[in-house]
Amino acid sequence: MLSSTAQQYVDQRWDHVIVSRLSDYIRIPAKSPAFDPNWAAHGYLDRVVREALAWARIQPVRGLQAEIVTLEGRTPCVFFDAPSTRAGPASDQSLLFYGHLDKQPEMSGWRAGLGPWQPVIQDGRLYGRGAADDGYAIYAALTAIAALDTTGVPRPRCVGLIETCEESGSIDLPAYLDHLAPRLGQVGLLIGLDSGCGDYDRLWVTTSLRGLVGGVLSVDVLDEGVHSGNASGIVPSSFRILRTLLDRIDDSRTGKLRDAVFQATVPPDRMEQARTAGAVLGDRIWQQFAWARGGDGAGGSDGELTRPVTTEPVEAILNRSWKATLSVIGVAGLPALKEGGNVLRPGTALKLSVRLPPTVDAERAAQRLKQVLEADPPYGARVQFDLENAGSGWNAPATAPWLKDALRKASHDAFGLEPVWMGEGGGIPFISMLGERFPRAQFVITGVLGPQSNAHGPNEFLLIDYAKKLTGVIAQITASAPF
Repeated sequence: MLSSTAQQYVDQRWDHVIVSRLSDYIRIPAKSPAFDPNWAAHGYLDRVVREALAWARIQPVRGLQAEIVTLEGRTPCVFFDAPSTRAGPASDQSLLFYGHLDKQPEMSGWRAGLGPWQPVIQDGRLYGRGAADDGYAIYAALTAIAALDTTGVPRPRCVGLIETCEESGSIDLPAYLDHLAPRLGQVGLLIGLDSGCGDYDRLWVTTSLRGLVGGVLSVDVLDEGVHSGNASGIVPSSFRILRTLLDRIDDSRTGKLRDAVFQATVPPDRMEQARTAGAVLGDRIWQQFAWARGGDGAGGSDGELTRPVTTEPVEAILNRSWKATLSVIGVAGLPALKEGGNVLRPGTALKLSVRLPPTVDAERAAQRLKQVLEADPPYGARVQFDLENAGSGWNAPATAPWLKDALRKASHDAFGLEPVWMGEGGGIPFISMLGERFPRAQFVITGVLGPQSNAHGPNEFLLIDYAKKLTGVIAQITASAPF
C-alpha cells in the first residue's frame, strides 16, 4: 500500500506544481506535425519539450538523468533514466514510461469561456487541449517515482520516452527506438499513460487498441466547375460517386464494414472482460456523449435525442474496441454554405479514417481499401485513394500474476474498488512497436480520458482528483515490479 506520506506528496505536487505546469502547457499550440506542417519553424514542440525537461531536472529522483533527444528532421522527444534504488546486483530489466506532448488541432464547438489554448479550472476539471491527452504523462510519471524516492521505497530502474509525434501516427518513433535501444535496457514493464478510463471510480486497464488506416479519397469529373442547371443530369456528381464508393466499404444503414479483411474474431478473454466492463458501465457507455436533439417530422419528435447504434453495453464496448468502422473526418471541394452557388463542382475529396480490430494487419487492410475504392470507377471518373497512414492495433499479452495482484491492490487502495480491464477504440502506435521489440514485457496502459473528457474534440478536460489517484496507483505499481 502506498504510504499516506507518499500520497500526500503526490497530492501536494499536483495542487501546487503540476496543475500550474499543465496550465502553461495548454497555452502552447504545440500541434502535431500532421496538423502543423511548419512545426519546426513555429517552435512550439521544441518549447514544450524544453519546459518539460527543465521541470524534470529539478525533481527529487535519485540519480535522474534527463535530456532532449533530436534526430535530424524529426520531432524532438524527452528521454529520462533513473537508476534502480534497490540493493544488490543491478537487474538488466527496466520499467519504461511512455507519453507524448504533441496535440490535436483546435476543433470548433468549445463552450463560452473555454478554448483549446485557454486553461480554465471548473468543478475540479482542467479544461484545454492536451493536458489529459496526454501532456500530464511526464509530470505524473516523475512524480510517482519521486514519491517513492522521497519516502525511501525501493524501485526498479525507470526510463521514460516522451515523444511529440503521437497524434501524427508516431512516424518518427521507430527511428528513436532504434537510436535509444541500447539505453532502454530489457523492458520488463511498460506503463503508458495515453489511454482512457470507463469512469472515474476505479482503475481501468487497457487490454487492446484498434489499428488505423487513413487517407484521402478524391473524385474528379471535370477540370472546372460549371453551371449546375446546364450540366446536372449530364455530368455525374462527384459527391454521388463518392457515396457509391463508400457503399463498397460499409453498409450505410448499420456502419458494418463489408470486406472480411477488416474483420477479426474477438478472443474469449476479451469477450469476458467486455461482459465485466459492460456490467460496471451499463448505459453510461453510450450516455457519455453529447447527443443532439432531433426535430419535428420523420427524424423524431421534438426534443428526442439521437439514438446510439446500440444501447446494449457489451455490444457497444465490442463495437468500439473489436469492430472495424469507417469515419469521414475531413472534406475538400465543398464551399461554405454561404458561398455555395449553383455550380456543379469539378471534384470532391474526403479524408477517411478506418478503425481496425486489434489483430488485423493494417498494411494488408490498406492495400485492400485502396483496391476496393479505385476499382472500376463509376462513369470512368478520376478516382484516387492516397494512403496517409496505416498502423496495426495491439492486443495485450496475458497479464502476469504479480502484475494482476499489484493492479488489484493499487485500485483497492486508491479507489476501494476492483480494477476493470477493457479494450479501447483509439490507437497508440508506440505500444504495438514496443510489443514487437520486447515480446516478454508486461503492459499497464491506462489514462485519465474518461466520460465527457472529449480528447480531440471541444471542451477537453482532465479531472484533477482522478489524476492524483492514478499517479499514486502508478507509484504503487512501480514499487511492485519484481526486477
